[in-house]
Amino acid sequence: MIQRLDTTAIGFSNALSELLKLPEESHADIRARVRSILDAVKANGDSEVLALTLQFDHLRASSVAELEISQAEMAEAIIRVDPLVVEALEQSVRRVRYYHEQQLAATGGTGEWQYTDEAGNRLGQIVRGMERVGVYAPGGKACYPSTIIMTAVPAKVAGVEEVILTVPTPNNEVSDVLLAAAYLSGVDRMFRIGGAQAIGALAFGTETIPKVDKIVGPGNIYVATAKEMVFGQVGIDMIAGPSEVVIVADETVEVDWLVMDMFAQAEHDEMAQSILISTSSKLLDRVAERIPQMLKGMSRKDIIRQALNDRGALILVRDLQDAQDVVNQIAPEHLELAIVEPEKFVSGVRHAGAIFVGAATAEVVGDYTAGPSHVLPTSGTARFASPLGVYDFLVRSSLVQCSPRGSVQLCRGAAILAEEEGLEAHGKSAQYRVQG
Repeated sequence: MIQRLDTTAIGFSNALSELLKLPEESHADIRARVRSILDAVKANGDSEVLALTLQFDHLRASSVAELEISQAEMAEAIIRVDPLVVEALEQSVRRVRYYHEQQLAATGGTGEWQYTDEAGNRLGQIVRGMERVGVYAPGGKACYPSTIIMTAVPAKVAGVEEVILTVPTPNNEVSDVLLAAAYLSGVDRMFRIGGAQAIGALAFGTETIPKVDKIVGPGNIYVATAKEMVFGQVGIDMIAGPSEVVIVADETVEVDWLVMDMFAQAEHDEMAQSILISTSSKLLDRVAERIPQMLKGMSRKDIIRQALNDRGALILVRDLQDAQDVVNQIAPEHLELAIVEPEKFVSGVRHAGAIFVGAATAEVVGDYTAGPSHVLPTSGTARFASPLGVYDFLVRSSLVQCSPRGSVQLCRGAAILAEEEGLEAHGKSAQYRVQG
């Protein structure tokens, strides 16, 4: 049910490329529908949001204000949540906040830095958090409080003044755990709105919902398409693909751990990808044998089975250097290093969204409680993209102040370059200051 690959086999590179390839589907109809929704929300504001919320979520309201969930409602939900769940939420929020506080300090923090050059010119940069950020989280029967924690908390740590959360609530179903997570994460405003219409409302603003500077968070194909279409009007985090994990393992690791770690990714959906890499053919044999045995007891076994069958793989490599090469070719969202001396392997990893070092470090802690945001680059984009962090919510303004002597010096050079580029007004603007 899961394919086997060998790096020494002829055609391995092509086979790996085929494994990583996502099916090319035409979403022309989806794009057309999303475009019409966005255009309608932009033109009609609140009234269109209300109409679409009734149409798609079967939730009737006389005003968008009725769709807003107050801070008091979020706070009250906590008392209805299992205390153990609340404790886990608080642990997650605490650790994610602390991690991103350290990240902010390491990047130089917010504020201003500057220097004065030999001519007395003052140069530097002002760094500040964005004014307003929108978070989209799945809702209804799906309850993903971790999505809110992993997006809202880094934004607040970065100094974002207002975080606005939208969540679909079909038939007015909203999870108390989701409300509790929103409150604990510092969400400022929350609306019962989902789909492309929520993205449009956040991107363009309506009479009730203010326009944001950036939209983050996952969603279905309609939400992802809408985010793609509004990019440029606002910033977005990324267009995320299916979840994926690559595990590099040796025979020192419990086979059942490896199988369950593969299942943990595969259960997301049928397009999720789980790949195990090892120098040991015996280990791969044992994993292949245990997969069907352990699958029997899984509640999402049908999804796991299809994901492993369609996009899973067990890859035999010559040595750990060979494994590094395969990892860097894949550029996985999650990379687990379940091997002896995993620290040595890390130095050779050039492309990975998150690296989990050592067999004791399950990828699942990254999803919930470790500290870094679990919003990660997928589909090989770790080659050029990074995990969501405080830096995604910071804006920077360059600071330039010329001294009298420095202005003459810099304007001379600017005038020469402007003339070379054929920009007359640029040149004269500089020359006026040289001539006094």
